[in-house]
Amino acid sequence: MEAVMNNVTIEKAKTSKIKDVDFDNLSFGSIYTDHMLVCDYKNGQWQAPKVVPYQPITLDPSSKIFHYGQSIFEGMKAYKDESGSVWLFRPLENFKRLNKSAKRMAMPELPESYFMDGLTTLLQVDSDWIPQSAGSSLYIRPFMFASGNGFHASPADEYKFIIALAPSGSYFSGKVKVLIEKQYSRAANGGVGFAKTGGNYAGQFYPTRLAAEKGYQQVIWTDDNNHEYIEEAGAMNVFVRINDMLLTAPTNDRILDGITRKSILDIAKDEGIKTEIRKVSVKEVVEAAKNGSLKEMFGAGTAAVVSPISAFGYEGVDYDLPELEDSYASLLKKRITDIQYNRAEDKFGWRHEVV
Repeated sequence: MEAVMNNVTIEKAKTSKIKDVDFDNLSFGSIYTDHMLVCDYKNGQWQAPKVVPYQPITLDPSSKIFHYGQSIFEGMKAYKDESGSVWLFRPLENFKRLNKSAKRMAMPELPESYFMDGLTTLLQVDSDWIPQSAGSSLYIRPFMFASGNGFHASPADEYKFIIALAPSGSYFSGKVKVLIEKQYSRAANGGVGFAKTGGNYAGQFYPTRLAAEKGYQQVIWTDDNNHEYIEEAGAMNVFVRINDMLLTAPTNDRILDGITRKSILDIAKDEGIKTEIRKVSVKEVVEAAKNGSLKEMFGAGTAAVVSPISAFGYEGVDYDLPELEDSYASLLKKRITDIQYNRAEDKFGWRHEVV
């Protein structure tokens, strides 16, 4: 039985899996809702989006995603407040970045209405899956890949856009110990570092494994030229606090334009925290750690919002960061999450209600 909502066709699942889910013990991104959004690109245009039961995808072995890696994705969350209303956080920023990634990867850009109407409809259909326990949310994974066939090295002629949902508990990794990377690079000038494409993350796994073997949980990526400047922390943007100044690297070809990063900078300004967007050298961070002026380092991203760094390693030496009662990290995380969960005023206009 099909229905239509927001110009999106809906095919409901015959039975729901929700009764089998323990919402008090949710891991991150490993349980999936009853439905997903699917939209195909063929014959030079996007077809109408559909909400269908969550199901496997069948692809030909010659599908170009397997051979040339045309794949992009986004990470978002939906939040349910105490009254049961559902909210998104800056969803148009995710839409814009998805299309920015698509353009760089020679993939077709998606119409805004297909993204927003499709996402809204999917959330309405699976709204019961959005958890309300403290810190929980519904993780949203929009992604697009090359489904067209052919072994020739060229862009595909067909693509598939999907949004899948995963109810997730509070994402807390604790404070992490990181290694400043001197050999491997996450991205290079003129490359695809600013695009949210799968290969960027695949290339991080091996250096991160090597760091884990040395006792670190994550890698601080440095520039591809001389490994002189810090750029990202694992799969997150990175912030450094020296004395009372909050520093972060400018976005460029190598650095993802993080939505949490932009939000932190705006909230820091609102809080009267001094910020600088500039290159931050490894030498400067090491010297600050030695003389006591390095107060905080933290990663910023959708999953954890803010992930504090407890120590970093560089050239065989570990440097511990101080424990602060009133850290910028905790203040900024609270400000953002209070907006996301509709617990505080949203003076920036970031909160988007799903109705």
